Amino acid sequence: MRIVRHHEYGPSRVLRTEQAEPPAHGPEDVLVRAAAIGVDHADVQRRLGTFPLGAPPLPYCPSTDVAGTVVGIGDRVTGIEPGQRVVVWQARDAYAEFVAAPAARVLALPDGLGFAEATLLGSTGRVAVHLLQTARLTAGETVLVRAGAGAIGHIAVQAARALGAERVIATAGSPRKLDFVRSLGADAAVDHTRPDWPARVREAAGAEGVDVILDGVGGPQLLDGVRLLAPYGRLVCYGASGGDSEQPALPLMDLMGMRQVTGFSMATMARGAPALVEEGVRLLVRLVTDGSVRPVIHERVPLDEAARAHDLLEQRVSMGRVVLVP
Repeated sequence: MRIVRHHEYGPSRVLRTEQAEPPAHGPEDVLVRAAAIGVDHADVQRRLGTFPLGAPPLPYCPSTDVAGTVVGIGDRVTGIEPGQRVVVWQARDAYAEFVAAPAARVLALPDGLGFAEATLLGSTGRVAVHLLQTARLTAGETVLVRAGAGAIGHIAVQAARALGAERVIATAGSPRKLDFVRSLGADAAVDHTRPDWPARVREAAGAEGVDVILDGVGGPQLLDGVRLLAPYGRLVCYGASGGDSEQPALPLMDLMGMRQVTGFSMATMARGAPALVEEGVRLLVRLVTDGSVRPVIHERVPLDEAARAHDLLEQRVSMGRVVLVP
């Protein structure tokens, strides 16, 4: 089979297509023929060697969400059959024609959902919903989604609206992306490349500020977000796509007014609150199935052109999700 790896850190050209044997699957695993493979900003950071949690060991093939068809199951697997359409979340060695994964990471697809769109039922869509769970969003609140045009952000904008947010504000970095987040239902779209973006968010939110902020950008602007929080407001930080792994010091006085800041880890949530995770997955599937959330695919890129897919994210031109197609 074909698999894409990089043997060094660096620009997108370090990605190369190689030949390998299909992965073996154990008694509790499922073997899937990939039809669509999600491409995430974290893949870019790992390729560059700048991922905030550390660079991966080399050679490396990204671990991400894969949708496809089951072609093999282990002896102990139940409830999943060959021929079934599924999505695997955070599959190892995902940039490949076949992936093997524990059955616990496999989710059957709703009828009528395409493979490319289904990749967003993996970790990307889950993160969007789990962030709103972590923030304890209640109906009538104001939500700010940073990087609202991204793979996670565009799901979060729609999910926040579906879950009763009275006002949804999204930031993005170009006129096309601002139009895109408005088309998803954002009440206000703010250009986060402008120095006065916090003032524009406050103008859209009102004098009290924002109840919930979902921030995957990080860096110095994280502190701007904290200062936008209303009394009892909650900011959930889940990444550093802005490229700054070093986060600013958070002055204690900025938390006065009962503001709260928390980090998010899907792995920690899965270990500590599995029932909440299952609730979030059911919610995500329902929102996608009933049309409340519409996964958007920016482009389908051939597997052999993985470097171009990375360029789309690194150049920050994509809206929604980029997928690789074997």
